[in-house]
Amino acid sequence: MSKEELKKRVAVAALDYVQAGTIIGVGTGSTANHFIDALAGIKHKIEGTVASSVASADRLKQHGIPVLDLNSAGELSLYVDGADEATRHLHLIKGGGGALTREKIVAAASRKFVCIADDSKLVDVLGAFPLPIEVIPMARSYVARLIVKLGGTPVLREGFTTDNGNVILDVHNLKIMEPTKLEAELNNIAGVVTNGLFALRPADVLLLGGPDGVRTITL
Repeated sequence: MSKEELKKRVAVAALDYVQAGTIIGVGTGSTANHFIDALAGIKHKIEGTVASSVASADRLKQHGIPVLDLNSAGELSLYVDGADEATRHLHLIKGGGGALTREKIVAAASRKFVCIADDSKLVDVLGAFPLPIEVIPMARSYVARLIVKLGGTPVLREGFTTDNGNVILDVHNLKIMEPTKLEAELNNIAGVVTNGLFALRPADVLLLGGPDGVRTITL
C-alpha cells in the first residue's frame, strides 16, 4: 500500500471525531489535504472550519466548505492535522510545510487535537526531522547564533516566506530528549515567533495509518 493510500485511510478515520454542528480547525500539508477531501463528504454536518494556512483555506473553499476567521469562531471543538514526526507521548514536530505558527494557534484554540500520520512518522526521539523555527527576518542571524550554542545547525529555508511574512530556520542535528523544555526555551528567544515542537500542547489522539489499518494512540 502506497504512502498516499495510508494517508488517505488515516484521514478518513479522523472523520469519526467530527461532531455535528461544530466548527473545526484544519491543518496544512499532504495528509491534511486528504482530510479536507474526506470532509467534503460530510460538509453539511459542520458549521464551518478555521484553516491554518492560505493553501488549506483555498482547498476548503474549493469543496464549498465554509472557512471562518478564528477571532469570530471562538473555541473550536476539534483540530485535525498531520505531523512530520510523532512520539508515543504525543509530542510532535510540525512545520515542514511552513504553517507552524498558525497550526499552533489553531491547535491551542481547540478542545481536542487529533493528529493523523502514516506510521513512518512515529519515532522514539524527535529531531531526525529538522526542527522548523519561524523567525522575524531582522532577527535571523541572532537567533541562528543562539541555536548553534544549543547544539543545533540552523539552515535558512531558501526562497520561502511564511503566510505571516517571516522566514524559517530548519534546525538539524538535534536529539530532543526534553521536548517541552526545548519548546519553551526556543520560544523565549527574542525574534522567534514560534517553533515546530508541539509538546506544551501535544496531540490528544494520534492516528497512525499502516498496512494493517489505523492504530490509535492516546495517553
